[in-house]
Amino acid sequence: MNKRERISQWLAEATGEDLQSDQGDVEKHPCYRAFFRCWNEQRYYKAHDVLEQLWLKTESGEADFFKGLIQAAGAFVHLQKRFEHPSHAKHSRRLPPAVRLFRLAQRNLANFAPWHHGLDVAALCHLLGRYADEIVASDYKANPWSPDTAPKLKVTVR
Repeated sequence: MNKRERISQWLAEATGEDLQSDQGDVEKHPCYRAFFRCWNEQRYYKAHDVLEQLWLKTESGEADFFKGLIQAAGAFVHLQKRFEHPSHAKHSRRLPPAVRLFRLAQRNLANFAPWHHGLDVAALCHLLGRYADEIVASDYKANPWSPDTAPKLKVTVR
């Protein structure tokens, strides 16, 4: 089973929706909605995987929006791994790549501010910048993420 098939199977089991269903509204697309569900459950890697399915099918200027969200999730994967394994040889070095991904995500998302597809993009960019700035200010020693204070994202369907 390939990655797309695994994601499709997971979506069907988790949401009862099919990845093949073609939604005209991005806000209603199963992958878009699943991204936020996974994010809010602190399953950032799964959020990345599920939105990647939508991003790979996007050929327009929308691709940067999805790429920015995927990069943001990737940055939080780094922080989560660092939090869970602070002395691990690999995971202890995850703060610099997290900052790079935060900055890339900000650049990719900035053109879609203030709101896009029901998401307060301006607020998300501010959040990403705050996390990156905190890490840099600590000289890459302090991880601002914890499960108790993990940010939540909300999509408002208008």
